[in-house]
Amino acid sequence: MDSSNQATGNGGIASQPNSNNNNSNSNNSDQDESSKQQNLNNVINSIDKTLGLLHQLHLTVSSFNVASQLPLLQRLNGLVSELDTMQNLAGNCNIQVPMEVVNLIDDGKNPDEYNKNVINSCIEKNQITKGKTDAFKGLRRHLLEELEQAFPDEVESYREIRASSAAESKRLTQALSVLPNGDVKIEH
Repeated sequence: MDSSNQATGNGGIASQPNSNNNNSNSNNSDQDESSKQQNLNNVINSIDKTLGLLHQLHLTVSSFNVASQLPLLQRLNGLVSELDTMQNLAGNCNIQVPMEVVNLIDDGKNPDEYNKNVINSCIEKNQITKGKTDAFKGLRRHLLEELEQAFPDEVESYREIRASSAAESKRLTQALSVLPNGDVKIEH
């Protein structure tokens, strides 16, 4: 674990803490999805406004003269005010960002590289797992062929048991109801 992961103390996830620590679990469960989306949109709008203020501030500073001192101070005050607003709005959002993404941004790289790396890692692991699965299927097929030559009656009995077990499993699966959240409801 690198030092950035140790600093977060939660497996390399940087999170924006909820400003209401009294009962954050019940707050999160009570807050509906549209409210969360609205909070996120407010933060995004504040970030956009802050970027605009920074651009205006850059233009003012780059062409600074004595007459532009008052607009400079007004823009600085506006920036400080907007940063304060952004911090207050961010307290209503509970967003977890992997430290790898933060590190990529700090290094001046595109954070989409993190997604690309995660997807490539998943594809690689999936290919390894598929190879193992195919190897076990081949082993099973080979063992059944060998067993069928040595014990044809037992293999036939095994296949009948296996077929009835598969039919029972399929029947049970069809009897289950899948809830919208992905949980399975068993009907008795």
